Amino acid sequence: MLMSSRDRIARLHYLPYSFRVLKAGDHVLCAVTDARIPLQDLRYWSIARQEPYASAQASVEAERKAAKAG
Repeated sequence: MLMSSRDRIARLHYLPYSFRVLKAGDHVLCAVTDARIPLQDLRYWSIARQEPYASAQASVEAERKAAKAG
């Protein structure tokens, strides 16, 4: 039986300029807002923290939080 990856959260390994799918799915959740991000729309992530972001603003917010914590 074939399994569909629709409506499943993917698990990714974030690389410079790309990502590798570790577990099939059709979306990830933003690490800051918990917004659903379809894989074809994923543009922002942190390689160091291995986190996806829904927008540039969410990415900046994550960077600020990490700088305060570190």
